[in-house]
Amino acid sequence: MWPDRRLIDLFKIEHPLVLAPMAGFATVEMAASVSEAGGLGSIGCAIMQPRLAATTIAELRRLTPRPISVNFFCHSPAKADAEHEQAWRDRLLPYYRELGIDQESLPRLDIAPFGEAMCQVVEDTRPDVVSFHFGLPAADLVARIKAAGCLVMSSATTVEEARWLEAHGVDAVIAQGAEAGGHRGTFLAGDPNRAVASQSGTLALVPQIADAVSVPIIAAGGIADGRGIAAAVALGASGVQIGTAFLLCPEAATSPLHRDALRHARETESLLTNVFTGRPARVLANRLPLELGPLLDVDLDFPLPMGALAPLRAKAEQQGSNDFTPLWSGQAAPLAAEMPAKMLTLEMAKEAMERFKWLGYATPREPH
Repeated sequence: MWPDRRLIDLFKIEHPLVLAPMAGFATVEMAASVSEAGGLGSIGCAIMQPRLAATTIAELRRLTPRPISVNFFCHSPAKADAEHEQAWRDRLLPYYRELGIDQESLPRLDIAPFGEAMCQVVEDTRPDVVSFHFGLPAADLVARIKAAGCLVMSSATTVEEARWLEAHGVDAVIAQGAEAGGHRGTFLAGDPNRAVASQSGTLALVPQIADAVSVPIIAAGGIADGRGIAAAVALGASGVQIGTAFLLCPEAATSPLHRDALRHARETESLLTNVFTGRPARVLANRLPLELGPLLDVDLDFPLPMGALAPLRAKAEQQGSNDFTPLWSGQAAPLAAEMPAKMLTLEMAKEAMERFKWLGYATPREPH
């Protein structure tokens, strides 16, 4: 029996294991497999248009009747800045020349934050849980999501953010430690590029947030097996969110180049960099962040730097190189196992239960 059942009872799942949404990587097949194993399967809809998000959620619903979660971004809309966009392209000019890319044909990529159209998708599809990154949407949108019968959670990278999220109505807080792969969920610290210098690891962050809020805590960052799950629960978490450990599953939409990099993660450091999107995110080190960063003054709103990088990435990948590919990864990448997502979920749950017995957890723990 799990020593803390608050998340299990809240989400109506068997194991308090949440698949990180990982936009572009967590497929509906993988999310369904995690849900079928008793965890909470998640998909990232942040980079989708509303119509695609609706059909994707519907497809996930067809694959499993069990609880599911969908994720969105709540960043401020990017403001176009021709001067800074040109400065960014100029900084990348040596790479364009090296790969023979015409700078005049560069695309402009953007990601819309959660708004009216996506809220309507949520109301129509009614996922069990809706999670957010970079804070929360406007209060009226949160109220509509809850009125549709959905639970709400979001990521906090500090105690202050966790308290803010609880005050604004979340049902659970994801405590994102500095070890986590992908973008930092920072939203109250002003400049997120400066905030990374003071970010806490999961070991330090989880107990502080557990002491500060009354809603269930979901630990994220550096957790990839039963040992990490048990440690997070011992620190005060009611469950965990795991992403990187699933990137080598056959259901994941991880490219061959990315998979190969993850397989060699023991020989490659991970680092926090903003060179790919303008916001700090943890990746496996490769050429671009090592030569330009890892952190630099891009002067472009998230996610505008991606546009100028897209042709470089495409051309390099055609040549078998990951020099300009964001290799999203947390610090526990060397622990990732190559097995089907359902099997991995069950194996991690089993390992955690064995660790709990070793630690002497025999009965459910009282809420903190």
